[in-house]
This record gives sequence, C-alpha cells and structure tokens, in this order.
Amino acid sequence: MPSRLAVIAIDAIQPQVVADFWCAVLDWHVVDEDMDIISIGPQHGSSPSIDIIAVPEGKTVKNRLHFDLRADGVSTAEELERLLALGAQRTDVGQGPDVSWVVLSDPEGNEFCLLSRSVQDVEDEKLM
Repeated sequence: MPSRLAVIAIDAIQPQVVADFWCAVLDWHVVDEDMDIISIGPQHGSSPSIDIIAVPEGKTVKNRLHFDLRADGVSTAEELERLLALGAQRTDVGQGPDVSWVVLSDPEGNEFCLLSRSVQDVEDEKLM
C-alpha cells in the first residue's frame, strides 16, 4: 500500500498568528496544541492536517513547496478580497504579469496561490 499524506508542517515565529490565519482561510479549527506545535484540521477530522511549529528564525527564501487554493462557493475575485482581508499579502516571486493565478503570502511570508478558476468552474468543465 502506498504512503498517505498525513500532516503538512509550517514553521512559524508566531504559531498562533499563522494557525489563526489558516483556520480562517480553510474554515478549519485547532485539533491539538502543545507548547511548540498547533495542529489544525477540517471540522470532520479528515487528513491531511497542518502542524504549525514554533521556530526561532524567520523565513528567508521563497518556499519550495506551497499551497494552491481554489475559491469554493464564491468567485475568485471575492475569495481574493476575503484572503486579503484576513491578512494575506500579494507577493512577487518572479511570476510574470500574464499568469492566471495570484501569488499571496500568509502573515509570516509563506507563499501560496489562488488559482483563477473556482471549484465550481472546474466541476462544470468536468461535466462537459
């Protein structure tokens, strides 16, 4: 049997700030917490979950791995506004002006992308 993705780890100087941000973005909640790790996950308890781990050093280079998000139930423009209101920042990682996604970063600078098509757009394409 193959491996299964169980947990994604994010290092953070302020784990609570990062955990609060991703809980708001994904509509998740804290599932476990100790002195150095805050684990967040979906309401229904499926995996993978995200562990936000306290570290003493800040982020210094572009992520080699990042999340790609799709708007779900709202337009991509509406989701972009929501993410910015939650504290995401537009981020330049060298993407050109003609890309179809928006590069953002969380409160500690971890990059992620908002893809141009919503979940509903992708599902409609599959039906065609």
